[in-house]
Amino acid sequence: MKYLVLIAALISSKVSEAQAFTPMDQGSKIHFVIKNFGINTGGDLAGVQGKINFDAKKPASASFDVTIKVSTIDTDNGKRDEHLKSDDYFDVEKYPVIHIVSTSITKGADLMHFTFTGKLTIKNVTKTISFPFTAQGKTGGAIFAGNFEIDRLDYGVGKGSSVMSDKVKISLSVFAKAG
Repeated sequence: MKYLVLIAALISSKVSEAQAFTPMDQGSKIHFVIKNFGINTGGDLAGVQGKINFDAKKPASASFDVTIKVSTIDTDNGKRDEHLKSDDYFDVEKYPVIHIVSTSITKGADLMHFTFTGKLTIKNVTKTISFPFTAQGKTGGAIFAGNFEIDRLDYGVGKGSSVMSDKVKISLSVFAKAG
């Protein structure tokens, strides 16, 4: 048991040192859920790119600047995916990426819990968002994970609907390679 605790401490220590990280598609999951006709419908996005500078001991000096490619949207329904890529929703031809950049990172209760505050840009509309996240060391890098909710209409994604919710729940689990 004490060996497991020691291994966990060593892995966690990777994020408690100032480092540059590169977000990787492999090992990351960007997932969203929206109610459509009263049923939770979800999908995933990929194409994660950007830069993360992070030190769990000095979160105020941390920075996140990450994009995802909207053309990668996958809801397990090709027809729906194509409709979401059209100008009715994301207009992928005109707005190919979703961009999130931090303005501040604050510490939470321990060296694994933090709060992200920053700007989320979808379809050239930028809004301030804030959400709790965790940072955990993993072999070769770190996992940054958090959840938040947005109103899709604030970003011009689709139109008001009596059958589709305006609220979208987003969960991030981003593997970032150290170095």
